Amino acid sequence: MATDGQSEYEAVLCVKPEVNVYRIPPRASNRAIRAADWKLDAPDWTGRMRVTARGKVAYVKLEDKISGELFAQAPVVEYPGITVETVSDSSRYFVLRIQDDNGRSAFIGIGFGDRGDSFDFNVALQDHFKWVKQEDEFKKQEQAPDTTPKLDLGFKEGQTITLNIGQSKKKDRSRPQSSGGFGLLPPPPGGKLAPPPSSRSTNHNTQPSAGGTDTGFLLDLDTSNSNSAAPSDPTSTASSDLWGDFDSVSTK
Repeated sequence: MATDGQSEYEAVLCVKPEVNVYRIPPRASNRAIRAADWKLDAPDWTGRMRVTARGKVAYVKLEDKISGELFAQAPVVEYPGITVETVSDSSRYFVLRIQDDNGRSAFIGIGFGDRGDSFDFNVALQDHFKWVKQEDEFKKQEQAPDTTPKLDLGFKEGQTITLNIGQSKKKDRSRPQSSGGFGLLPPPPGGKLAPPPSSRSTNHNTQPSAGGTDTGFLLDLDTSNSNSAAPSDPTSTASSDLWGDFDSVSTK
């Protein structure tokens, strides 16, 4: 931004369509300013107020409502300050120090009919000088030398660094070992061991195999009943009848 305020562009901060101007009595040094001491029912001038900013300086301009002719203006270099002061008994009235082109100044009273207008006027000045304060702090930081110690993160001569990328530690799973030299076989899928096959079949109802003979079937019956008691008469008619039935069947 340029140092000369006259060469900078003018920004409009706030516009109020109606403001009243009052002549105020001489100020007592030890007494707070009160709007009740003014002739509030008979303002000396009524017009439009426009607040602008050129650089860091704000301007409160009182203009004619119709023609826009400048009635008076007050350059504001700080707020709150002596240029714009509040009164003790109302938030709608202020004391304004106006100044002409020759440098002469005078104090007048201004007032708004609505509290919202006075609030907007107050906030517009506060925001402008908050921005001015931030700009001053930024300039001080830029001009002030950096005295903070700087960390030397560069590699020294001969210094190296090792990076381990994509390597992860794997946990070794402990495997049970048998007491002997041979490992144990796993159990069958069913979880139960099958009984060993018997050397002899004790089921008398076992069906004969497809390739067997009738004689083999009779021999199996005879071997399964080998432990039973033998008949008293080996030449009984029951035994001969059994063979006779078999012979009669086989000869058909």
